[in-house]
Amino acid sequence: MTVAGLVLAAGAGRRLGRAKALVEVGGELLVDRAARVLAEGGCDPVVVVLGAQAADVVAAAALDHAIVVVNDGWDDGMGSSLRCGLAAVAENGATAAVVLLVDQPHVGPDHVRRLLDRRAEAPAVVASYGGEPRNPALLSASIWPEVCALAVGDVGARAWIRAHPEQVAGVACDDLGGDIDIDTAADLTRVEEGLT
Repeated sequence: MTVAGLVLAAGAGRRLGRAKALVEVGGELLVDRAARVLAEGGCDPVVVVLGAQAADVVAAAALDHAIVVVNDGWDDGMGSSLRCGLAAVAENGATAAVVLLVDQPHVGPDHVRRLLDRRAEAPAVVASYGGEPRNPALLSASIWPEVCALAVGDVGARAWIRAHPEQVAGVACDDLGGDIDIDTAADLTRVEEGLT
């Protein structure tokens, strides 16, 4: 079973004031960090979906070992980026994909390994915090068409996961951290100051 990594990094980061892919935390761009986390966690290949400021991200980032795809419909929301990314993953022969959002700086390779260790249990294996399903999520190819059909607007895989709890294995990741995402300048400040 070939498990690809899929970074969703196409948004404009309107509330933050800049594309999240270009945000630097701890001396590393968030997009570079996300791609590295997936690779170190055991995903191959790693696909990165860009959109807003894609040319700037490509120029600034170190994505030489990743497959970069540009979602021209990025402004339609995360759903279009997930559909674009899963299509690229399928073209590269993967049978599953670990989906990671670019704005989760506390997700590390251990999260990814924990999902991979449980991949045989269900079509979807999802990190959970406090019992609530969050990201990252491992999605088997068998459910990609259904996931894509429900991935509309700013909804990614969440709609499918909520509709099919019997096909989802939750993996507790509270001990690893990672529940924060960076949506605003205040979020970024808290991450930089180590307050989250």
